[in-house]
Amino acid sequence: MSDQEFRDYWLNHHGPLVKSVAETLQAKKYVQSHTIDSPLNGVAQAPRMSKTPYDGITEVWWESHDALAAIVQTPEAQEALGTLVQDEAKFCDLPNCSVFLTEEHLSLIH
Repeated sequence: MSDQEFRDYWLNHHGPLVKSVAETLQAKKYVQSHTIDSPLNGVAQAPRMSKTPYDGITEVWWESHDALAAIVQTPEAQEALGTLVQDEAKFCDLPNCSVFLTEEHLSLIH
């Protein structure tokens, strides 16, 4: 699919699907960050010899790691996650995607 079709599907189909199961998954926040076409990408990539950027990043927030670990054990959450993965397979190259958990460390810049 084209970049525009991808972004449209992600935003207007998958996003609402995530919202529909967010309560079941006890997700607190869902963010889609779509990559933009900018010469600044090259400025950031060149000195790092970075790869081409992904099409975007999704963030899903939970209360805590323990809360997520508990909820994913439930049959309802497993069904919801299965639904999301099936939909993701329609617009994502899943074997080439990266999924990982992070822990936020906030540093203020003045």
